[in-house]
This record gives sequence, C-alpha cells and structure tokens, in this order.
Amino acid sequence: MKHVKLEEHLVDFDALDTWKKQVSGNVLYSAMGTTIGIAGSKEAQYKIDYTYQYQAARIAANNGVQEYVLISAAGSDPGSKIFYSRMKGELERDIKKLPFETIHIIRPGMLAGDRKEKRTGEKLMLPLMNFIGNIPGLGSLKPIQGMTVAQAMINATFRHVVGIHAYSMGEVFKLAELPTK
Repeated sequence: MKHVKLEEHLVDFDALDTWKKQVSGNVLYSAMGTTIGIAGSKEAQYKIDYTYQYQAARIAANNGVQEYVLISAAGSDPGSKIFYSRMKGELERDIKKLPFETIHIIRPGMLAGDRKEKRTGEKLMLPLMNFIGNIPGLGSLKPIQGMTVAQAMINATFRHVVGIHAYSMGEVFKLAELPTK
C-alpha cells in the first residue's frame, strides 16, 4: 500500500532499541497474533501475542501516543485456565495500566476469511458457528470477517471518547457498522 502519509517500517521485535523512537503518532492499532501451531510452542506464542504487543504499547505510551486499539479475543480473562484466554486477558489487564488517553479493546469471536496457513480446527468450527449464529438471539456468535474487525478498529477511533472501552463479540459487529465522519 502506498500513501503520502504512510511510512512502513519492518522491525525486529527482539531489538526494540533499534525501532522504539519510530513509534509515534496519534493512534496505535495492535492486531498482532499467531497460533501455537505456527509459533511452535506456548512460550513462543506468548512472546508474540503478549510480550511483543505489550512492549510496542508501552513504547507508544512513553512516546506520547494518545490512543490505543487492541484486537484481543472473546473470553479473554487473566484468571482463565485456558492458555489463550489467559494470555489475552493478561495483555488486556496490563495494557489498561498504561497512560493512554483512550484504549479500545476489540474482542471478536472466531475470525472468518481466507488464511494462508491451514487451520483445521477453525475450518471444522466455522460451519457450526455460522449455524449457531443464525439462531435468534445468538447472532453475536457468528464468525466475523477480518475486514469487519478492521472497520470496527477504525470506527472506534472516530468515536473520540476518552477512557477504556471494551467491545464484546456482538458490539464489534455494531461498531463496524457505525457511520464514519
């Protein structure tokens, strides 16, 4: 993507001193994540999904970025017995302690859409979740497209509300539909 206001930097997240001065602006959008299968272990996934994201957020806050938008996950809880939910909950908990003026936490459900890598579990669950999402009152459980989540992230920043705001699965669909200014 090319735009006069867009500057792309490829960074080594393990060498934060080489890029931390480049983290500036008004809003930091954070959508980094992986799977255990791709990362190779829980430790490696934690490093990507928690450590790298937290370090980038902390640097952004220290550099004066005022607003932070985080893609987390439905069911995130720092006290969960489920590794993924606990990891996402720990990240949310710690991000909330950073001195951003505004924090938006987007908690989508299962993501739908084309993937480069094989995700057998998701492939098996998507039809079931689509079916469940069509049951009256359970529409928020329907899988969500990545582009819909991205639109929700953008629309969150157009709300211009100070404080910490978390959006559940159903609210993410509604947030994505808000008119932008």
